[in-house]
Amino acid sequence: MLLSELAKYQDIVIQCHDNPDADALASGFAIYEFLKSKGKESTFIYRGNHPVKKSNLNIMIEELGIPVEYAPDFDRSPQLLITCDCQYGQRNVTKTEARNIAVIDHHQITVELPRLSEVRSNIGSCSTVIWDMLRKEGYDVNENKNLATALFYGLYTDTNKLTEVSHPLDRDMVDTLIINKSLITKMSNSNISLEELKITGKAIFDYEYHEDLRCLIIKTETNDPNILGVVSDFAIETAEVDVCVAYYISPVEIKFSVRSSTKEIHANELAEFIADGIGGGGGHIVKAGGTIRPEKIDLPATELIEQRIRDYYGTYEIIYAANTYLDTSKMKAYTKKEQKLGAISLADVFPIGTPVEIRTLEGDVNIIITDQTYLMIGIEGEIYPINLDKLMSSYQLTGFDFHGVFEYEPSVKNLDTEEVKKVMPFAKTVISPAGTTRIFALPLDHPIKLFTAWDDEKYYSGNIGDYIAVRDDDPHDIYIIAGHLFNELYRPSSNIPGLL
Repeated sequence: MLLSELAKYQDIVIQCHDNPDADALASGFAIYEFLKSKGKESTFIYRGNHPVKKSNLNIMIEELGIPVEYAPDFDRSPQLLITCDCQYGQRNVTKTEARNIAVIDHHQITVELPRLSEVRSNIGSCSTVIWDMLRKEGYDVNENKNLATALFYGLYTDTNKLTEVSHPLDRDMVDTLIINKSLITKMSNSNISLEELKITGKAIFDYEYHEDLRCLIIKTETNDPNILGVVSDFAIETAEVDVCVAYYISPVEIKFSVRSSTKEIHANELAEFIADGIGGGGGHIVKAGGTIRPEKIDLPATELIEQRIRDYYGTYEIIYAANTYLDTSKMKAYTKKEQKLGAISLADVFPIGTPVEIRTLEGDVNIIITDQTYLMIGIEGEIYPINLDKLMSSYQLTGFDFHGVFEYEPSVKNLDTEEVKKVMPFAKTVISPAGTTRIFALPLDHPIKLFTAWDDEKYYSGNIGDYIAVRDDDPHDIYIIAGHLFNELYRPSSNIPGLL
């Protein structure tokens, strides 16, 4: 859906959920300002039983000039109702009758969506979704510093001060917005009332500690995701604790925050595991979070979270490649198939000597460009640096342009000037010839965490159906190959097993 489709209507009401947070307020504000730029008058409301009381939100509304109205008894039927940061028909938004409905959100889809809808459940905030929609309309958010600040604060609060950001689009917005930093600080420092401070202390005092897991589970009595962050950040500093999960229960969701202080457990992976099939989760290796839909569970929240944590702990085998020898007599031999991939000379993007940040779905990589610096683009759009010598030894250059459509188009930022360029226009096709190096591989029948020989600080996850592989000529070069890609990348070789 395009925002311009909404500007075709005359009588427009924007509604966020009944207990608005910063993301809901910023999202409605952004829609209001866009419609205003198109000469459209609109009304921004929230309903429910209580007006906004939190100090940081009242500061946000007043100082950024957000034209939101508390309208619990709203009874008009507009030509178009736009719900933001929620979905029409959910329990957290009072139903408002309207002739046409539009939905913009970033939560898990739990209701039937109308034709006019834009829901991206893998994005950190609704603010990010609308910021991206504004970009596509050619609307420059930075011409309105109040709006830019609101959108930043929406993401900032919904991702626990950006610690749970996982999608590169969220990082793009953070890098792009020109904001009022002093106001962000003021709102952040007005986030907890004295009463909530007491609640925080009580929550920490009433923890559940599971010694065999070295894990704390803490329930809070407030529906504020920022307090979850305060609680879990404090608790993870405990000597006997490797993992902490703090959570609260509201009528429409169970929100939880995860912290990890051990390299064998990635907080983002544990968050995804806890919410799998019943919500959504993600974030960073040491800090993450997620939501659970109450209607999708049949256990008390504490019991469910403990059970899923135990399942997670018991699911994975941990392999340290540097001191592991795989029994290849039980594995089949393969060699690489010919593949057409993409390659980019970074010297074509920015001058040699430029420090750059490469942004991809997998994360950010910082390097300095030389005449040897290239990027490889894999068959799913994955991107990684490679030097020219290794490129030439493994691939054939064709000179033809490389094309592909991926979930997120990778970009490169000049760290000196902050200029950002998309890299696909510079991509050339390279051919990976059929391989001569043999590997041994085996499909996994249980999940593993693999610490490679070249990186013993960060593991790579392999799930059932993925392949574990080892090079014939290096017994410690062990790695994971995605199951859905394996047959595209490899073909059987002379299957002469051997013990490495």
